[in-house]
Amino acid sequence: MTTYDLVVRSRCVYLPDSVRPAAVCVKDGRIAAIIDDHDSTVDTRENVDLGELALLPGLVDTHVHINEPGRTEWEGFATATRAAAAGGVTTLIDMPLNSLPPTVSAAALETKRAAAQGKCYVDVGFWGGAIPGNTHHLADLHEAGVFGFKCFTSPSGVDEFPPLSWAELPEVLAELRRMDALLIVHAEDPAELAEAPDSDDYAGFLASRPPRAEDRAIARLAGLAERARARVHVLHLSSASALAEIRSSSITAESCPHYLTLDAKEIPDGATAFKCCPPIRGRDNADELWRALADGTITCVVSDHSPCTTSLKEGSFGTAWGGISSLQLGLPVMWTEARRRGHELADVVRWMSSGPAELAGLTGRKGAIAVGADADLVAFDPEAEFTVDAGELLHRNPVTPYAGRTLRGVVTETWLRGTPAGQEPAGELLRRDTR
Repeated sequence: MTTYDLVVRSRCVYLPDSVRPAAVCVKDGRIAAIIDDHDSTVDTRENVDLGELALLPGLVDTHVHINEPGRTEWEGFATATRAAAAGGVTTLIDMPLNSLPPTVSAAALETKRAAAQGKCYVDVGFWGGAIPGNTHHLADLHEAGVFGFKCFTSPSGVDEFPPLSWAELPEVLAELRRMDALLIVHAEDPAELAEAPDSDDYAGFLASRPPRAEDRAIARLAGLAERARARVHVLHLSSASALAEIRSSSITAESCPHYLTLDAKEIPDGATAFKCCPPIRGRDNADELWRALADGTITCVVSDHSPCTTSLKEGSFGTAWGGISSLQLGLPVMWTEARRRGHELADVVRWMSSGPAELAGLTGRKGAIAVGADADLVAFDPEAEFTVDAGELLHRNPVTPYAGRTLRGVVTETWLRGTPAGQEPAGELLRRDTR
């Protein structure tokens, strides 16, 4: 008889094809068997019975700005990954910008990996960056194990990570097509953007980044991707009017909890915690994004956790840093709104776990409770409620637009490869070819 390291039982285990009572058996960090939850004959070193609490696969967040090294006062591997573990995220992929140096060469990637070593409470992978003049570095980055390449079509907000022009994108796409690598794109057309007014009025900021900026960029990307036969993914989709283009093309898209749950009309004057690019739009727009989630046009929901110091969030909507801090809160934020709209918890699992795992090429190891996968598990109480206190969140700076909101759904335990996450920095640094 096999002796398992851990058996976790629940009346509501979220498996890829069903939700049912089961016992998940863990051996050497992997899921070794899934059996009847009443089977008491198994030999295990530790047995956990969750009763009616849900057992979910660990979430996969493929859009996180950790900012270390170089801007660690904004975040950092230790604080970001502890917050992730507390929120049920067991795997995240770090964005290549806002750290110094940005991840635009194999040497820079090694600098970032060295900074992360021994600090991660969940598993962490890395995106590479595509910027003007570094096309010759992309193959080395790909060989070094990045999960794909990020670019901007409009200014990124930091000088060391400039955007690609429309004239430069075909060369980059041709190189990525040669390697069968994924390009992930912050898609806003700079010709459609205006300088945000130095004002506390959110409406002025919103008007400076209209939907047509996303729509035009996505249409141009779709054409370029078709001609290059390259894989392209649109990041943090905000504009619902771009959905028709996405549906008719080969490109894929994600969105974020803030675009799906917040309403531009409810953002108070001066509340710069809500500032992000592209911006949070209106309720009707969010309704369309939810329909796109339901029909599979939007394939995943990720945080775009883009934190900074408290002081950088001060000032007007024209001058404050644009970024939402929400890494720890994504699951309850999404479940609160999904439930209100009549969706099931299984839908949220698909959008926030299996969908991002597929995007990153981690299907089979991450994103599902399945035999052979890593034993990344989350105990979740879908009925419990709590009120968000920004000061109690584990990311570095106490800023979030969700402060004071009452949310439904509480993570009560997270396991990383069968071990409680958040207690020790036991996370692995992943490569694209991780199996």
